[in-house]
Amino acid sequence: MKYFIVAGEPSGDLHGSNLIRNLIMADPSADISCWGGDMMKEAGAKLLKHYRETAFMGAWEVIVNIRKVKANFAECRSQIDSIRPDVVILIDYAGFNLRIAKFVKHMGIRVFYYISPKFWAWGEGRVEKIKKYVDRLYIIFPFEKAFFNRHGYRTVYLGNPLIDQVESFRREIPDRDALMASLGLGKKPVIALLAGSRMQEVRKILPVMASVAGSLPGYQFVVAGMEHLPEKTYRDIIGTMPVTVIYRKTYDLLSVAEAALVTSGTATLEAALFDVPQIVCYKTSALTYHLARSFMKVRFISLVNLIMDREVISELIQDDLNQMTLHRELQSIIRSGNKYDTIRGDYKLLRALLGESGASARIASDMIDTLKSSVR
Repeated sequence: MKYFIVAGEPSGDLHGSNLIRNLIMADPSADISCWGGDMMKEAGAKLLKHYRETAFMGAWEVIVNIRKVKANFAECRSQIDSIRPDVVILIDYAGFNLRIAKFVKHMGIRVFYYISPKFWAWGEGRVEKIKKYVDRLYIIFPFEKAFFNRHGYRTVYLGNPLIDQVESFRREIPDRDALMASLGLGKKPVIALLAGSRMQEVRKILPVMASVAGSLPGYQFVVAGMEHLPEKTYRDIIGTMPVTVIYRKTYDLLSVAEAALVTSGTATLEAALFDVPQIVCYKTSALTYHLARSFMKVRFISLVNLIMDREVISELIQDDLNQMTLHRELQSIIRSGNKYDTIRGDYKLLRALLGESGASARIASDMIDTLKSSVR
């Protein structure tokens, strides 16, 4: 069968790559084209467009780049029309993918959505578009099922694929000393800085994260650098501050970190699965922030707190994200801090809520079975 997969950011590239591997295992004749990233390409798909050309974050950024957004949409439509896949699989990335879903549905091609957009946080009205244009929606958080049930839409929950990714990585890593040496790090304990994957995030959030490095001289602060972003961006922000940048080694870094400062998103759940106490940091443009606040339907922005339905980790958002507050919160989550053991204990409960490993294989198998049953 022919598959066309659309992911618009690094987390989608990660989940898409795992899905692609399992689709190929279950369907050896699979012909997969994609919009995504290097991981999806390495997994066996034909990469038609890289997410570095499509990842625009927030209302203002989309407005500024509206011509590029429209051109991307037209290009994607044209490719789908030319390839005529058996199914289009959309991964998160709601602003773009919901428009693609409408187009594809009108073409008579099956539409699967893998990893629901966060309608439970904002944009609840767009659930109607899912009901209208999406044939099958695969969710990856257990609390999402009740949300969609309230809207009369049946979803499929087969576990969270991040568990597979993290468990696979942890089985293969060397011991801590060897890993520290491979990363070129010294003996001091590590504070990991996960400042996001988009240029806008890094420019707004990393300066505050890096500003606390000098206040804890007993630690080394290390940024998980994004390979698709220019090194100059990191150099200009860090300047002479005592901060190191390591590229494309996020999981290695989390494996050795004692604590982490993490931009809201998938990385918050990844840090939790690596058992790393963290502080969630988020800052965006004033316009995007005020628009988001007016539509927000949830109490938290981090996946950890949302899944647990209570505050497990601190969230510093917009003006609350400043050097003084961040330093105070960071002291509470390092090994000597009063929150360190409590957070790690809560992570065990979180892991139990997410269910068993093997989600990517189960989802790929369900997709193929669904497609085969629809052509009988």
